[in-house]
Amino acid sequence: PTVSSPSPSPSASPTPTPTPAAATLLGAGAADDHGGRRGRDKDRGSDDASDDSSSGSHGSDDHGTDDHGADDHGSVGSPAPQADDPAIGTIGDTVQEGSGHAVVDGRSAPYRFATVKATDLGGRTVLVHAGASLAARESAVRSAAVAMLAGLPLVLLVVGGVTWLVTRRALAPVEGIRREMAAITASEDLSRRVPEPASHDEVARLARTTNETLTALEAAVDRQRRFVADASHELRSPIASLRTQLEVGSAHPQLLDVPGAVKDTERLQHLAADLLLLARLDAGERPGQGRVDLGELVREELGHRPADRTQVSLHADEELQVAGSRGQLTRVIGNLLDNAQRHARAEVVVRVTARGDRIVLTVADDGSGVPAAERERIFERFVRLDDARARDDGGAGLGLAIARDVARRHGGTLTATESPSGGALFELSLPATGVPTPAHTTAMRAQES
Repeated sequence: PTVSSPSPSPSASPTPTPTPAAATLLGAGAADDHGGRRGRDKDRGSDDASDDSSSGSHGSDDHGTDDHGADDHGSVGSPAPQADDPAIGTIGDTVQEGSGHAVVDGRSAPYRFATVKATDLGGRTVLVHAGASLAARESAVRSAAVAMLAGLPLVLLVVGGVTWLVTRRALAPVEGIRREMAAITASEDLSRRVPEPASHDEVARLARTTNETLTALEAAVDRQRRFVADASHELRSPIASLRTQLEVGSAHPQLLDVPGAVKDTERLQHLAADLLLLARLDAGERPGQGRVDLGELVREELGHRPADRTQVSLHADEELQVAGSRGQLTRVIGNLLDNAQRHARAEVVVRVTARGDRIVLTVADDGSGVPAAERERIFERFVRLDDARARDDGGAGLGLAIARDVARRHGGTLTATESPSGGALFELSLPATGVPTPAHTTAMRAQES
């Protein structure tokens, strides 16, 4: 070790403490110097003693000094006392530090060296070279390295075991979810659910999301099953009726009910068209983006209806355009008019107006209306509040379901409320694309084109 301090001035009172190596070297130098001085003083003392003995043998002084130099008071003279420890010089700045191998006493070993500037007792500046062996430190480093290498396999084994246990415990809920999903897939039982951990971590959220997915999938499969069952029922009835009429007509031509057979055929045609449209909508068919005048579509639809049906009054502003599929929007208007004319007593009122950035079409009838508790249920597939009447009139319970589905795919809504006359009022709202001109009202009857 070395001590670095600024070079002291001659008047500096405290002297810095030297390093042990430097102090040893300086002490040894000082001891040699004083040893030489003491040797020379001894020689001179011997000569002086001989001279004093010679002079003492010839006589004594006035004070009665004896042969040994005693004074009148009886004191015996002795030389001035000498310091036992050598004086130490002043340590200056560290000139250089370094490390390397050196040969000491015939053995090569690593050492750390330092060169220190010092001032001896004679005021001369000297360089003191000190060194400390690093063999003990390197031996300790080698021992630590050997111990680490020897203990590394054990440490790796312990760390690996702990990691495996922690990972297995953390992934145990995931394995439970996987096992339950495999069982659900094998049994095709969508009513089963995966276990949900009591924690609030990612695994618990995964379990909840999986159960929500299973719930949605179960509902979708149930809807599909009901749809297939209802469609089969709706198709079976007109087909059975048509077959019966054809068999009777084949055996008794005079009893063939041609109008009834035509009606059953039309019913089959409409039902097949509705089922095909629902299949396309369920497959994610995107509507067109052409501009469609909603009022003009209502006029065209009314022009194609028989004159003997319930009267329809139209009140529509001009140039009320929406973006969408002309064919699908025509189907929506036709389904709403069919439903209103089927249940109206005397009149149906249709209005097409602009409300801000929306185009609103309302169809109101003066029939018995829809109970508040059933106003959402009627938009489900194959739902009919009066099954017997609906079946007789050719309804299959798909018209309103198709109308709402098409409205949603066009960015709109379809709701059912009560009309001012106490009947049902259906409101279709779609985003507007054109700027409407000043409104004017046009009234027309169902028989007008």
